[in-house]
Amino acid sequence: MGIRFLAIAILVGLVTSAPAFAKVSAEQAARLGKDLTPVGAERAGNASGSIPAWDGGLSEPPSGWQPGQVEVNPFPKDQPLFVITQDNQALYKAHLTDGQSAMLEAYGPDFVMPVYQTRRTAAFPPAVYEKSVENATQAELLENGNGVRNTIMTSPFPIPKNGLEVIWNHILRYRGQEVAFRSASATPQVDGSFNPVVNDYEYFFAYSKTGARLADIDNKIFYLKTNTVAPSNLAGTITLVHETLDQIRSPRLAWRYDAGSRRLRRSPNLAYETDLPNASSLRTVDQKDMYNGAPNQYDWTLLGKRELYVPYNAYKLHDAGVTPADILRPGHLNPALTRYELHRVWVVEATLRTGISHVYHRRVFYLDEDSWQILASEAYDSEGHLWRVSEAHNITYYGEPVFWTTLEATYDLKARRYYVDGLDNGYPAYDFNPGFRRNEFTAAAARRAARR
Repeated sequence: MGIRFLAIAILVGLVTSAPAFAKVSAEQAARLGKDLTPVGAERAGNASGSIPAWDGGLSEPPSGWQPGQVEVNPFPKDQPLFVITQDNQALYKAHLTDGQSAMLEAYGPDFVMPVYQTRRTAAFPPAVYEKSVENATQAELLENGNGVRNTIMTSPFPIPKNGLEVIWNHILRYRGQEVAFRSASATPQVDGSFNPVVNDYEYFFAYSKTGARLADIDNKIFYLKTNTVAPSNLAGTITLVHETLDQIRSPRLAWRYDAGSRRLRRSPNLAYETDLPNASSLRTVDQKDMYNGAPNQYDWTLLGKRELYVPYNAYKLHDAGVTPADILRPGHLNPALTRYELHRVWVVEATLRTGISHVYHRRVFYLDEDSWQILASEAYDSEGHLWRVSEAHNITYYGEPVFWTTLEATYDLKARRYYVDGLDNGYPAYDFNPGFRRNEFTAAAARRAARR
């Protein structure tokens, strides 16, 4: 642990003993857009210059890209600066997560980490930056920490004071107002063979809609409807989710339509440690989107910031000319298509609360300072052993400037298998303006759609 990281961790430990629901002063918020970016990152680069200053991110698409096209790589000439391997990882240990070190040991020499020039591409629309500044002086955690108030559109706490505020920044980060796309998930066998499950996704982000007020969104963050299109034995399965803000006061609502039974049923257990559907028991429901749901099962500790090699600008994994067979390898993703960069990340530790049951007793999350996206995480079992390692490979989308995942992978070090979600190659571009209406996401609407 470096001196700077240790100092920040000690300071944060003192701060977290204070009430969790205090907001920042106008003087602190005035830093946003100055020495801090509008979302709260350090605008300046690091001392060595290996992390550059943030200059607005990738707010404009590269030349030649047209709306409706899949995102192209804006840095096609970039080559790895170096490659971290099982043999040389000791040279880079200060900038590796424990999960990455474990992956290098478990899957080397085939698993390697190509490290590229750092490009701070995260960008969002101007309205998001405005709301971020407003949220800084208004947003508060509810007394029980299971919800927020006086916030809207984007992350509530651009200048966080504790781990709970940081994890809420991830949960409520801006991902657009609406989006529709098709992608596949897969659980490769030990030999690398796989059978993808293909879904159509439709999101309506009530919390992030222009002009929305917290009092008017009925405690909803977003509405999600998925429709399985392959394989044939699952085709026609519909899942509907109403993601709530305070899930203790009003739990997540979920329904599932099974084409075999032709019935739409409530799914009361689609939360926490429940196995994620179609993930072969390799991932829990609350690992979807790296972390989701009510944070009430854990005590959250902010450990400060570190400079780490993390997945970033994963345009090769998103490429329209790449196939899932190109991406998936025995044990892990194809390293030739991954990209790691040195970025500053917030580090948050989640420790299971006394009397609570969950398969993960401790978890560590690494969040991008420029977007509040969780980039990597580690999950430990009841004996304190590292069990699962997750990574989110992200890009800045061009249809609406938003930094979001294109692919997530969770590696089970015990089972020696992994789960991948977000294989969107060969499908149409993400549509960030599909024109959805909220009443299209009711149980009645899902039932009508299933019968068509």
